[in-house]
Amino acid sequence: MVSRALFIGRFQPFHNGHMYAVKHILESHDELVIVVAAAQYNYTMDNPFTAGERIEMIKLALEELYSKCYIIPVDNIPNNFEWPRHVLSYTPRVNIVYSNNEFVKLLFKNYGIEVENTPVLPGVSGTIIRKAMAEGVDWKHMVPRRVVEFIESIKGEERVKAIWKIHAKEGERY
Repeated sequence: MVSRALFIGRFQPFHNGHMYAVKHILESHDELVIVVAAAQYNYTMDNPFTAGERIEMIKLALEELYSKCYIIPVDNIPNNFEWPRHVLSYTPRVNIVYSNNEFVKLLFKNYGIEVENTPVLPGVSGTIIRKAMAEGVDWKHMVPRRVVEFIESIKGEERVKAIWKIHAKEGERY
């Protein structure tokens, strides 16, 4: 039987920490299902990229590992208890879920699925990268080269700056 793991994230954007986790997970499993969560959200401070853009970023970053992965966008739903069932209804069967989110781990454990912590690359996160983009600080070293090129091609840094500027004017967190 194929050993298949599930890795859930918003991937806003897909960064070196995500790539580190993918490689680590694939050392122990034959295949990986990457769920692009909160697929319905975009053009916000926390979710500046569309689901389609995030899927493209992931595919570009994976390169030769793409043949071992599924990339599936899944919208959030309001019922937390039903959320694992909702996610799993979109994906091929999995043996294990990787997450560092305590709430996600609780939900999947309650559903009877084994959960392990996702390997972490210290100092890299989507929050740090989006803030760096908004403030004009170097962020490109935290993101795979092909993802940097993609973000540049869609003017993603400019989008993040504009979104953060709009929200700052409206008195929201900057």
